[in-house]
Amino acid sequence: MRISEGVEWGIHCCTLLAALPPDRTLPSARLAEYHGVPPAYLAKHLQALSRAGLVESVPGPRGGYRLARSAAQITVLDVVEAIEGNEPAFECTEIRQRGPIAQAPECYPRKCGVARTMWAAEAAWQAALRAQTIDDLVAGVIEEAPPAALTAGVEWLRQAAR
Repeated sequence: MRISEGVEWGIHCCTLLAALPPDRTLPSARLAEYHGVPPAYLAKHLQALSRAGLVESVPGPRGGYRLARSAAQITVLDVVEAIEGNEPAFECTEIRQRGPIAQAPECYPRKCGVARTMWAAEAAWQAALRAQTIDDLVAGVIEEAPPAALTAGVEWLRQAAR
């Protein structure tokens, strides 16, 4: 499975929005500028995040985007599902019931090992993403980013936030 770059952008945008004071916003164009991504494409993903209740759009001259709830309440899985949807990554088509040795469905009381393995992997992947919040990512940025990048980021946010 391949996750779109829109998921990466959405997670980064939520992380940046988490650094804003609660009464401030960032316009989508400024979010696109900060991350060096196409504004129209990012706007589409911000709309998906808004529909999912992760960010909110504030209209008007001081408008823009901000988190709709605390960064500690938004998981990475929330962002992934807002942008990619929550359809299962794997769908069992019961291929073992086809071909020259096919048997009736009642001969197979359990789903096959392939399906069980894929579903277990997907559940593990989802659990890992559910365990990480945007707040966790903000803490990681503060801990891992070079001091000069943090200083520049804070200054950029100070100027760009509305």
